[in-house]
Amino acid sequence: MIPLLTGIDRDHGLRSGLTGYLAAVSTAVGVGVESCTMDLDDPASAYVALDVELPHHPGRDTALLWDERHGWAFAMETHSAEDLLVLAYLGGELVPAPARVRGFVAAIRSAGGTVGEPVPPDLRGDRGELFARLRGTATTSIPFLSRAG
Repeated sequence: MIPLLTGIDRDHGLRSGLTGYLAAVSTAVGVGVESCTMDLDDPASAYVALDVELPHHPGRDTALLWDERHGWAFAMETHSAEDLLVLAYLGGELVPAPARVRGFVAAIRSAGGTVGEPVPPDLRGDRGELFARLRGTATTSIPFLSRAG
């Protein structure tokens, strides 16, 4: 018998893996899981509110954004409450170690947010690869972390 993944199985795998990964990343960057949210639509995405203020942009909130196409990005809110302004992409791999994400945030912070023009990397692969990468971080769902897509 060959086991078949149903949509429910895939959603549960993605939800539990991404929940665990976001918990690890949020801890690494110094915020709690209450600062995270995720969306399981295609492409899956996540948001991590940061406690980082950039010296050249006082009063603007910052966040990490993740999606399964581009990986991690560092973004800043605008004064007009429009979409977030992406300042930089981490690149390299879709699901980097939380310590690498922490280093990315530290580098942006030390640069004061002044970086070159952000070019989104194309990191998207097979969803099965994403599940495999997240499988090691899987955890039970944290109720406030996910939202309906």
